[in-house]
Amino acid sequence: MERIYPASVVKLFYLVAIHEWLERGMVQTTTELERAIRDMIVDSSNDATSLVVDVLTGTTSGPELPPGPFDTWQQQRNLVNRYFQSLGWEELETINVNQKTWCDGPYGRERIFYGEFMENRNMLTTIATARLLHSIIGGVAVSATRSQMMMALLRRSLHPQDLKADPENQVSGFLGAGLPPESRLWSKAGLMSRVRHDAAYIELTSARPYLLVVFTEGKEHSQNEAILPLISQKIAEAVLSLEL
Repeated sequence: MERIYPASVVKLFYLVAIHEWLERGMVQTTTELERAIRDMIVDSSNDATSLVVDVLTGTTSGPELPPGPFDTWQQQRNLVNRYFQSLGWEELETINVNQKTWCDGPYGRERIFYGEFMENRNMLTTIATARLLHSIIGGVAVSATRSQMMMALLRRSLHPQDLKADPENQVSGFLGAGLPPESRLWSKAGLMSRVRHDAAYIELTSARPYLLVVFTEGKEHSQNEAILPLISQKIAEAVLSLEL
């Protein structure tokens, strides 16, 4: 399965990890952490994600570090990777989830950590993303209670007024835009100059629920707001036809 830069879809993995840390008592919840977790998923805030990654790994961004401290810093930043590898899921064997998400890109120690040729940037596969989302939907990600908390953040409104009020709604231009308006949607989108992705759990009114994860690469696809809605529409039509 091809590894692709996931953009903000990686925030699903940080969402599960921070709930695991909270469940184990490895970190303590605070008002600011709760706000960051919400904004990371609901609004896809990169600034919020930065705080969540800091809390998960006990690291902070900043200027370059000397070799010894930088080695320690890098070990800490791979904590989330080690957690997901510890689950023993075959689908997660090739992923990399140790980087923050950026608007303008990394600087200082963060840029060095990316590697000279960006070889250490985040990487996911569609099957790894689907497996993780399935665990949340199924109530087995961390715990049933925490899975429900995650689901609440992933829920997306398809109501036209809600979408109009929030231009960054993660529905318009993504999989949710291809669904009948009465559908129910839980999703996390990812978008940057060279990718357009979405990972969704979909409930149609008269068909079995399903997961759909679509990653696209290339500048022409990232700017194409019709491609993911079209794919979603065709899949929805196919699912509905199976129920007839």
